[in-house]
Amino acid sequence: MKKVLVVLLVVSMFLLGACEGLQSPPTQVAPIAEQTQAPAEEKQPVESTVVEETPPAVEAPEVSGKVTVQYAKNFSLEYGDGYKVLTVSQPWIGATQAYRYVLIPHGAEAPANIGEALVVETPIDSIVTMSTTYYPFLEQIGKLETISAVDSVMFTVNQTVRTLVESGVVAEVGGGSSMAAVDVEKLIDIEPDVVMTSATGSADYDVHPKLQEAGLPVVINADYIEQDPLARAEWGKFIAAFYNEEDKAAAAFDEVVARYSTAKALAEGVQEKATVFVNTDYQGTWYVPQSESYLAILLKDAGADYLFTDQAGAGSAPLSFEVVFDRAKDADFWVNPGFAADKAGLQAMDERYAQFEAFSNDKVYNNNARANENGGLDYYESGVANPDVVLLDLVKIFYPDLAADHQLYYYQQLQ
Repeated sequence: MKKVLVVLLVVSMFLLGACEGLQSPPTQVAPIAEQTQAPAEEKQPVESTVVEETPPAVEAPEVSGKVTVQYAKNFSLEYGDGYKVLTVSQPWIGATQAYRYVLIPHGAEAPANIGEALVVETPIDSIVTMSTTYYPFLEQIGKLETISAVDSVMFTVNQTVRTLVESGVVAEVGGGSSMAAVDVEKLIDIEPDVVMTSATGSADYDVHPKLQEAGLPVVINADYIEQDPLARAEWGKFIAAFYNEEDKAAAAFDEVVARYSTAKALAEGVQEKATVFVNTDYQGTWYVPQSESYLAILLKDAGADYLFTDQAGAGSAPLSFEVVFDRAKDADFWVNPGFAADKAGLQAMDERYAQFEAFSNDKVYNNNARANENGGLDYYESGVANPDVVLLDLVKIFYPDLAADHQLYYYQQLQ
């Protein structure tokens, strides 16, 4: 877990906990806005070299077997005559310009009238990943070995990536919370085909302007803006397109969709819905996911009665402890309680937490079942590509009999 965006970095720092062994997510059904502990500060757009006038639309003739984008709203994949165009419509929240990437075969000429879109020869052989969320998608298409550098391995759960870094095969180039921390000279020496990163629109935090200035081939991945769990998982096609492996990514995604639908169907007929609340108080304010946020959608699809659906929006709403307690004191379940690895640790944060009925009834579950020694959570790593597993975990928590054969994977009950 690390910088997917400043907001998510802040989030992740409150979600560290105990861990189990490292393994791949299960692939059968029997499988965060993200959870937010603090508000996002308003960001100002970063100046970029992106063309201000929208280039002419790419004609996309009928192509046999071309991959379509079904759920994701923030990127498109178009097929031209011997090339592909990826467009990220909103590279960060509040951005007014799209980013475009023209993918051509090695040695081919780029099509005309593409403006200042970045041209990338495919398939690429080398990628720098500035977020752990890209690992599961690279693993899906068998391309983890093409990683030439990461920002930091500190919060990485994927054992293959950890081993590659520890053995010196993959470099660490920094990043973290400011662009000054990135070793640009090392990246130039590595000569990657693509440097994939996210952006926030803040000159104080974003790394891409500095990398672009150095002439590096920077690709903005804005998967975190998607709130629908399946939409976020569909960004595997975006990554795979740089390897000409989008067919493989599409096949994997279709299986995720099928399993997600099966898990969702398990709870659709529930008459008495489990009442649920999430998160913890942070410095006097309790930030609850709004009704159209990533976690709220997961809770809804798991058949839960999320107690704060009246908070409209796709981010988080700041409430007082008293407001949350008044509404959630008798709730059946409490999930994602920040740092807590056990009930004693949760109560140590605030004695008032023990007054919630879910606490008294041992119905507190955290998403920290899979973590590394530094507190990096796999929920925020492979969970992005496997929302079906996350959803089935939640169904198992709320309605154990409906998923009797499923073993919790990302979640664990706090003892």
